[in-house]
Amino acid sequence: MSVNFDVFAESRSDTGKGASRRLRRQGLIPAIVYGGHQEPVMISLRHNQILRHLEHESFYSHVLNLKIGDVESTVVLKDLQRHPAKPFILHADFLRVSQDEKLRMVVPLHFLNVEQSPGIKAGGNASHALTEIEITCLPKDLPEYIVVNVAAMAIGDIIHLAELPLPEGVTLAHTPDADEPVVVMHGPRAGAETTDEAEGGA
Repeated sequence: MSVNFDVFAESRSDTGKGASRRLRRQGLIPAIVYGGHQEPVMISLRHNQILRHLEHESFYSHVLNLKIGDVESTVVLKDLQRHPAKPFILHADFLRVSQDEKLRMVVPLHFLNVEQSPGIKAGGNASHALTEIEITCLPKDLPEYIVVNVAAMAIGDIIHLAELPLPEGVTLAHTPDADEPVVVMHGPRAGAETTDEAEGGA
């Protein structure tokens, strides 16, 4: 994990919708941290700080350093509630992590070497059936993303979820359906060749 994220928070005792609205008017996000065999703690976060962190895709699948005053703990982001129409974060949930207990996390898929694949060179297109998967692993093994290398895919090829190579220490959270596709290499769209020939003959 190449990036370290420090999340600074303050504890809070007031709860309820009214209290949350007051926090948001002050540029704060109401949040909670739970798990780790400890009691849940209500906290507030600086909205601008979280927005900066969210510019990094890895923030969603990374072990974070949460600092509440002088107390520091390691957590992961488990849930983020956004305003349906405005660029505001309404609430955040963080889960404490223990180095010897496995996490269950959703991580993104990164598709590599798409343009170099025989299928793309033949005029096909790669359809991503999945863009993220749920995994389990120890915190030290948590990947920021899973690589899907499509360099060898020809038209008609499919990479299934059960075939996906996972980093050491990482397993799928669910037993995959053997037929569940991750990426499918389709042939050229109907009419593409006709259009090209018409343009070439004009």
